[in-house]
Order: sequence, then C-alpha cells, then structure tokens
Amino acid sequence: MQNDNKLQNILLVEDDSVDVMNVQRAFKKNNIANPLYIAFNGVEAFNMLRGTNGKPKLNPVPRIILLDINMPKMNGLEFLRELRNDPEFRSISVFVMTTSNDDNDKIEAYKLNVAGYILKPLSFEKFVNSISILNSYWKLCEQPETSTL
Repeated sequence: MQNDNKLQNILLVEDDSVDVMNVQRAFKKNNIANPLYIAFNGVEAFNMLRGTNGKPKLNPVPRIILLDINMPKMNGLEFLRELRNDPEFRSISVFVMTTSNDDNDKIEAYKLNVAGYILKPLSFEKFVNSISILNSYWKLCEQPETSTL
C-alpha cells in the first residue's frame, strides 16, 4: 500500500455554497488531506476534467467525485451519463450526495454505476460522520498505479 496513492484528487460538484462549505469543514474536522476541487455544476466539472473553456485540466484526474443531483446547466444525472460515456473518465468512482430522496433518481444513479447514493444529513454532526465513513472507504480501496483505468 502506498500512501501517496491514497491522497487522490477529489472533485466536488455542488452548486450550493453552504453545502460546499460543509464539505470543506467536514474534511477539516476529519483531517482529510486529499486535494478537494470544486465545480458548481456539471458543465464546469467537465471543463475542469478536460481542461476546456479556460479551466486548467485537473492533473491527476480525480479518482473520486462527490456529486449533487439538483444543479443548474447540467444536473448530476446528466453529468453522470456523459461521464460514463467518456472512455477517459468512465471509471471514476462517483458518490452522489444529494437531498433528493426520489426513487427514480436513485435507480437512475445506480444504473449509471455510482459507488454510493448518500442523502445529505440534516445535522452537521451526521454530515461529518458520513464524510468520515467515505474517507475510510476510499482509503481502504486499492487503485491501480497507472492513471489510465
């Protein structure tokens, strides 16, 4: 096990600035050192992944995406469909973190091979705990050395 392999880039795709701050605070509270990049919608996320429209390309490509569903321009499910159809990005682990408890959203997300579907907890303490569990999960999972999965 290599430690540098565990500090993978993480991309948060979230349009709500309060939720972004909560994720950042939860990372700090859990001493998560992974670099966290933020996109406010699916279009911006693809610009960051591809290095288009004036955005520098994330390097290395994130192995983990935390994704909201309800966003402007390109919602989470639209983003997931495009991500899974792109050979360069289809193997990225995606965790949906949303307030949507709609069964159709859950079914569609799992059809698009998400690693997990997490309802945003109402309390910050529960949210910190959820991020801690995610951190334990992605530290436990082994990734190949090569950047092309």
